[in-house]
Amino acid sequence: MAINLIAQNKKARHDYEILEKFEAGIVLKGSEVKALRAKRANLSDAFCRFIKGELYLMNAHIAHLETTHKHFSPDTRSPRKLLMHKKELNKLYMKVHKDGLTIVPLMLYFNERNLAKVSIAVAKGKKLHDKRADLKAKTLNREAEQAIKNKGAL
Repeated sequence: MAINLIAQNKKARHDYEILEKFEAGIVLKGSEVKALRAKRANLSDAFCRFIKGELYLMNAHIAHLETTHKHFSPDTRSPRKLLMHKKELNKLYMKVHKDGLTIVPLMLYFNERNLAKVSIAVAKGKKLHDKRADLKAKTLNREAEQAIKNKGAL
């Protein structure tokens, strides 16, 4: 599966424990597709919310291009509707409202058919001690890999 990555939310993996991933289409207006092709997007503060039974991507920044028409410049942080099957939406809705979990966007990309997609995940917020434990495990793994690499060089 060849994808053309546009933007990633690295902060999400640090702040949340990812439980389950989904893929969703995204409704875009006019020049936003051109802006995505120019990689003018940011997901760092983005989140997903249900509004009237539909899932929306909130606070995702898609900048407008200078080459597009001046009268049509959509709001860069406007809510954008996510497209998913009804069964998946119901499953997500139950997890969010019953279990108290969060839906966070992980990455924005074009798939092999050149359709804009958002990878979203059902996530549980990490506590500070969980973040520290992850960081400690990451540094231990890095040190072990470096030790193995250096031993092989001798």
